[in-house]
Amino acid sequence: MGERRALRSRLLRLRRELAKFGTVGALGFLVNVAVFNLCIHGLGLAPVRSGVMATAVAIGTNYLGNRYWTYRHADKRRMHREAGLFMLFSGIGLVIENGALAISHYGLGLTSPLADNVAKNFVGLGIATVFRFWAYRTWVFRGASRARGESGARAASIPRRRIVGLAAEEESEDRRALLK
Repeated sequence: MGERRALRSRLLRLRRELAKFGTVGALGFLVNVAVFNLCIHGLGLAPVRSGVMATAVAIGTNYLGNRYWTYRHADKRRMHREAGLFMLFSGIGLVIENGALAISHYGLGLTSPLADNVAKNFVGLGIATVFRFWAYRTWVFRGASRARGESGARAASIPRRRIVGLAAEEESEDRRALLK
């Protein structure tokens, strides 16, 4: 029974984390698409150059959202290391995302605005998002999962009346929602 409860608790935390990551990503997506199309159609820049610029702006937006909302519970004492790792993995994602655009535009000759947007903002970004989620949660914001009780020993030591896996701020928010 306790194992089932612990599994359920972990799945709920993962669902909450995915929802927050997705919300931040959706905002980043809108920034990415807007900057990409502004650079191509407004400034007349080349597709891959526009893609790299758009992705760089979105990375900044996403870092702020993930650091201060999705993974706000992560250890803040190592923010320089965290920011460096975030930029490293975001850079790999940038290559994945804009690599799909380059292959489509220059390799396959699909040069319409629709083809560029599909290749970069759906195919490339979709693959890069899966990679980034794995990398951020595994390497960048590692302290967040440990601080929220995912290790078995720590989870077992949390009193039963406490909502497992939530920081004090989030716990009080959830308790208020449960009382309504």
